[in-house]
Amino acid sequence: MRTTVTLDPDVAEQLKALARRRNLSFKAALNSAVRAGLAAERGGGRPYQAPSRPMGLRPGADLTHALQLAAALEDEEIARKLALQK
Repeated sequence: MRTTVTLDPDVAEQLKALARRRNLSFKAALNSAVRAGLAAERGGGRPYQAPSRPMGLRPGADLTHALQLAAALEDEEIARKLALQK
């Protein structure tokens, strides 16, 4: 389908740079960018999955204190940020 699209100058420059980096035509770069944007809009693509690694914890290790420490540190940081706003 042939259509006319008006691009903002900064978008046009980004597309030209993308076309150069990928050795594509401007039309191919534009179509690729639009497809990627539409796929992201509808939740396309695979979600990122972080690789897991063993932590070396013994079975049955109690993490209660670690979680309490993390909560206390988070509370301190929030209090610090609020104090900076005054």
